[in-house]
Amino acid sequence: MTVGNRIFPRKHRISAELVEKFRVLPVANVSDCMSRLYAGGTNLRPMHTDGVLAGPALTVKCRPGDNLMLHKAIDIAEPGDVIVVDGGGDLNNALMGELMLAHAINRGVAGFVLYGSLRDLDAFRSVNLPTYAVGVTHRGPYKFGPGEINATISIDGMVIEAGDLVLGDSDGVLAVPVNDAETVLEATLAKQAAEERQMQQIKERTNDRSWVDKALAAAGVEIISA
Repeated sequence: MTVGNRIFPRKHRISAELVEKFRVLPVANVSDCMSRLYAGGTNLRPMHTDGVLAGPALTVKCRPGDNLMLHKAIDIAEPGDVIVVDGGGDLNNALMGELMLAHAINRGVAGFVLYGSLRDLDAFRSVNLPTYAVGVTHRGPYKFGPGEINATISIDGMVIEAGDLVLGDSDGVLAVPVNDAETVLEATLAKQAAEERQMQQIKERTNDRSWVDKALAAAGVEIISA
């Protein structure tokens, strides 16, 4: 077995039921309930027009500029999978374009996270399959390998294991570990309810802002009168 050139089985996969429960929650609130430490970085931006990315991760590690393993990942993807690719953040060669996008849609892929570039941007915007990438280039990829599928990968410090929940909206992308999903969901639902109450108070002009002056005092801020 050659390290760095392997295809693993996926040991776990977050349930479709949990995916749907997370789908309606803002990524920002999920992030807050994970101590704001789980994020794919600010360079991952949506390449689609609108919509939410949600599904179990099918992970790919590939050599920068090479998409052989990404082709295989699309071939073996299960409906609803989000294919997450660690391409080293390289921007020189696109990891996929319109043809691979069409094949992925036929396979039922729910979306992509590419730590690398894509091409045929107009097609991604038109088709509107949730896709995040760090760049766009017309230069195509190579297809020689090596690479790995369903290995643990990392994107800008965010660790993703195959089967983890991947979420994305207009604010960015994060991953929720399978074993923590229920806990994070419960905390996020509570935060969402609290924010809805706060929004209602803002509309009614009954929201308590005394915490601001308390925080200023705790920080030792001197307020100088005229």
